[in-house]
Amino acid sequence: MSVICRREKQMKIGVIGAGAVGSACLLSIVMGGCAREIVVLNRNRKRAIAVATDMQYGATLSSAVDIRDGDYPDLAGAALVMITAGVNEKTGGATDRSDPAGRLKLLDQNVDVYRQILPQLLRVAPEAVVLVVTDPPDPLADLVRMFGFERVLSSGTFLDSLRFRFHLARQLNVNPNYVDAQILGEHGTSQVFLWSSASLAGVPLSDALQRTDRSREELQRSIEHDVRYANIAIIEGNQASQFGIGIVSARIAEMVLRDERAVIPIGSYNTDYGVTISLPSIVGRKGVVQILEPQMSGEERQALARSADTLRNAVSRIQVGKVHA
Repeated sequence: MSVICRREKQMKIGVIGAGAVGSACLLSIVMGGCAREIVVLNRNRKRAIAVATDMQYGATLSSAVDIRDGDYPDLAGAALVMITAGVNEKTGGATDRSDPAGRLKLLDQNVDVYRQILPQLLRVAPEAVVLVVTDPPDPLADLVRMFGFERVLSSGTFLDSLRFRFHLARQLNVNPNYVDAQILGEHGTSQVFLWSSASLAGVPLSDALQRTDRSREELQRSIEHDVRYANIAIIEGNQASQFGIGIVSARIAEMVLRDERAVIPIGSYNTDYGVTISLPSIVGRKGVVQILEPQMSGEERQALARSADTLRNAVSRIQVGKVHA
């Protein structure tokens, strides 16, 4: 195979699921210009054709990219396959702020969806990095691993961390780019806010927040509520929360395709916790290259352990004996 052919295969992406989230991911990938070829799959082939065709016209203004609908054999050689298919939060009834299960309420339904997808995908693209976007992404990523995939990512808490940075920046009246703050653990209600290490251009957050009129405790409660339930607030006004995760998923794909070795909070299997969970990680061509363990307060570390327990309990609901059913 020529160097050019190898390079083009390394720039090939598959998107399984052309609903609201899948379409937003596709648009963000096209606008980002990181892929040379994108194959769109959907259970209803007519929708995949329509979405790909619509995108093709506008993509004339983007970097050169071949967008087409396809079937599983067309994913052969893909460097990364993004799975967005499944029941969303609104359809699955996961929009009750008082329900501690949150997105995990969708697990059983979406395990069934993934069991239809994964055997077909494994036959044609076993070496691909698989990015799980469907909710709940962390236990679904563990299901993908159970099927035999070795390079598996959950979109994890990357978007949650951006939301955290945004709300902090709004309180401080600064650009979010200069806020350093992370959320770890589950992409869900047990997520852990790392307040102890949050900073503004190196200035500890506790010092930076002294410039605001609200107490730290009040700010913390308000921001955690707005971030933890941001998806529900968006769904209440727009039926689906798709644009933020679309941008984030496209950025993760870019990190993989370009072997950036970027450092972000993202979900991958962690042997210490025995489950897929989000921690700061180096992301490159093969997915997560290295997991980093940040400094945490004792309270934050305990919260992360509880989040891991929540995810392990969720994964235990997946009947291993029926994984390949």
